[in-house]
Order: sequence, then structure tokens, then C-alpha cells
Amino acid sequence: MSPSVQLLEATGTALREALVAKDWTSIGDLDLQCRQAVDEAMVEAGRDEAELRQRMQTLVDLYRELVLVCQAEQQRLADELRQLNHSQQGAKVYQLFG
Repeated sequence: MSPSVQLLEATGTALREALVAKDWTSIGDLDLQCRQAVDEAMVEAGRDEAELRQRMQTLVDLYRELVLVCQAEQQRLADELRQLNHSQQGAKVYQLFG
């Protein structure tokens, strides 16, 4: 396995672990590392195209999953903020009549 493909595999594995842990800070850092690893892999001389294609497809699948998890988290946070806002409005009404 070429060094660039190994780097892609390592960063992809770390990204998956961060996703499972919902470690958003690490995900941001690892996203940058994955982009750099992809850039390096694309210019590497003598690369194994089949191996690189497989690793890239794995990353595409991982990013698809990451987007879905981010969208779900965004929705969860939006719902939580709406609930908090509703609770605050209720408390204000209670204070007016309490």
C-alpha cells in the first residue's frame, strides 16, 4: 500500500472514530487532513489506481454518513433551541400573572 493511501486509510479511520464519538472539533481537524491526503494521493507517482479508487469510495461513503449525522444533529439542536425559547416565553407569561 502506498504511503498516500495509508494516510487516507488512517485519516478515514480516525474520522470514523470521531464521528462515532461525535467529537465535532476532531472532525473539523480530520476533515482538513483528509482533504490534504486526497490531494497528495492524486499527485503521487506510481499509485495503484484500483487501491486508490477503493479508498476514495470508502471516504465518499464515510462523508455521506457524516453529512447525515450532521443534519440530524443540526435538527436536534434546532428542536432543543425551539423548546428552550418556548419555555422562556412561558416563564415570562407566568411572571406577568404570577
